Amino acid sequence: MDNTQWRYYMTRLKLMPFVTYILLILTALMFVAESLLGGSTNSETLATVGANYGPFVANGEWWRLISAMFIHIGFLHIATNGVMIYAVGTQIEQLFGHWRTLVIYLGSGILGNLTSFALGRMNTLSAGASTALFGLFGAFLMLGVSYRQEPYFQMAGRQFATLIILNLVIDIVMPQVDIWGHIGGAIGGYLLGMGLALPARYGKLPWWQRILGIAVTVTAAAVLYTLGMSRYGG
Repeated sequence: MDNTQWRYYMTRLKLMPFVTYILLILTALMFVAESLLGGSTNSETLATVGANYGPFVANGEWWRLISAMFIHIGFLHIATNGVMIYAVGTQIEQLFGHWRTLVIYLGSGILGNLTSFALGRMNTLSAGASTALFGLFGAFLMLGVSYRQEPYFQMAGRQFATLIILNLVIDIVMPQVDIWGHIGGAIGGYLLGMGLALPARYGKLPWWQRILGIAVTVTAAAVLYTLGMSRYGG
């Protein structure tokens, strides 16, 4: 392979949203595992594979704050979230790049699950990529606020602000939905998006905004974890 071909393939790899594809594959594989182990709507199966469950998290199973975002309850749940992961994730990855997208997705998902752990309904199993998805929504909202000099970002920010509000209204009338996880995920995505910022070619954010975004995220995570542990007597 000569240098020209090498540069071509490296450019294609750089442009390919492979982080989004990997997240989708892991989510699909987890759903297959759920189905084989007893069914994706079986509470025991969900608990076994790593759904978010307050008493278990308080007992030291902190990894559930990560695994829960790859677990889904029923085919409709994973189908809806899978489409949204692809639709929004590919756009975010094109703008933020690969590693920033991964941090926003996982970080906002964790913060959403921590919010559910600290403030959601007690002793209830929760799972799904929606905490991380709301994080992607929040990152788009951040673009509309912090990069408002770009018309596209202004428009996208308004659209995703509307999407967040509509979904939260739906959450209110659907008590089985984990609204606190969604709120925490959206806030996490906004803060992490601000902290990581877009690549320099889109313009630079003030250094204090970036530090503030990361500092508030870390502080919020610590406070929520402490509240959750106190709540469950951990």
